Amino acid sequence: MKGYPRQFWLVVTVMTLSYLFHSMLWPFLIIYASQKLNLTLTAVTGLLTLHSLVGLVTTFLGGAIADRFGRKWVMALALFLCGISWYLFQFADHFSIFALLMAFNGATTPLYRLAADAMMADVVPSEKRIDGYSILRLGNNLGVALGPAVGGFLSAVSYDISFTTAGLGIFACGILVTLFSIETIPSQKEVQLGTEQSGGYGRILHDSRFLGLIGSYSLNRICSSTLWMLLAVYAKQNYGISESLYGFIPTTNAVMVILFQMMVTSRVKHQRPEKSMIIGALFYAVAVFSVAFGRGFWAFWLCMVVATIGEMILVPTSTTYASLLAPEDMRGRYMSIYTLSGGLGPGVGPLIGGVMNDNFGPRTIWYTGGAIGALSALAFLLNSRRLSKSPVREAPGGGV
Repeated sequence: MKGYPRQFWLVVTVMTLSYLFHSMLWPFLIIYASQKLNLTLTAVTGLLTLHSLVGLVTTFLGGAIADRFGRKWVMALALFLCGISWYLFQFADHFSIFALLMAFNGATTPLYRLAADAMMADVVPSEKRIDGYSILRLGNNLGVALGPAVGGFLSAVSYDISFTTAGLGIFACGILVTLFSIETIPSQKEVQLGTEQSGGYGRILHDSRFLGLIGSYSLNRICSSTLWMLLAVYAKQNYGISESLYGFIPTTNAVMVILFQMMVTSRVKHQRPEKSMIIGALFYAVAVFSVAFGRGFWAFWLCMVVATIGEMILVPTSTTYASLLAPEDMRGRYMSIYTLSGGLGPGVGPLIGGVMNDNFGPRTIWYTGGAIGALSALAFLLNSRRLSKSPVREAPGGGV
């Protein structure tokens, strides 16, 4: 915990709070939309696809803006706008209004995350980065530990209360960034958008190692988002598990990360990152596939436990791996593409699951999601073998 600057702890605090308020509603959004709008699961999950697609565009642009103008104001403005969008959801009583707000929320949510990741890479030296990202995730999951449990109970009383609390809370996070954050963008070079040797984002297209990471990680995010976005509605519609009871399942995920993330990281950072990412992806695949055989709360809880083990192995490792591959003048853009790959999952995974549910039955959600998770592990394995002769820049100890 020693040796990290004040700016690092400010980012951890802000992200912890933003995740708390965000997670109050995100696990229950499909339930709310299906009840409020009376739509099929395919139609409702289509809203998540809209959320993700808009986020892909703004993430792509946001990385370049963060590299040119800095991390602080991208993060602050995104938090302000995201807070406003959450607050306004309570007034969305028509599909078109709900879709507009989903697009607005999707445009802003990934921006403060990519700016935070780039800021972390600016202020934390490479040899401490996997620990730093693990601490950031620990803080995020402290927020997630409280968010769904609190949000589940508040939503059972009134979703309006949840939307108001989440909106004002995330807006307040933007105020914290505005008042107390400093700009961390490297000052060595003035990077002009699109004027680098290979043309801005074009440089990334020539980085085969990074593109391999993005493809593999995108498949994993499709798998994991199926669990996170559809398990709540699946458990309620098929097994009568209420929001207030279900809230303890994502809370278990967060508590596990809080208790065990640093212990897992201490072991993982001494292993080859490629190997760790394969193992993490396999845990996810098994967890999602196993939901199909669950019959109640404790079975679904166990699937979340298995998925969380994979998460603790994979996510800090892949984030650190991406940051180490990024040239100093391209960190915003590299981390934006990495964030973009994470945002692809919520847009694709739930939509695939919704189509499978409506056409082939509820259990096919998990067969399909598990298969995609297995493809992710296979992709990580193939990338590891293909690039074994050209190792990534390493921190001392053999890990990333």
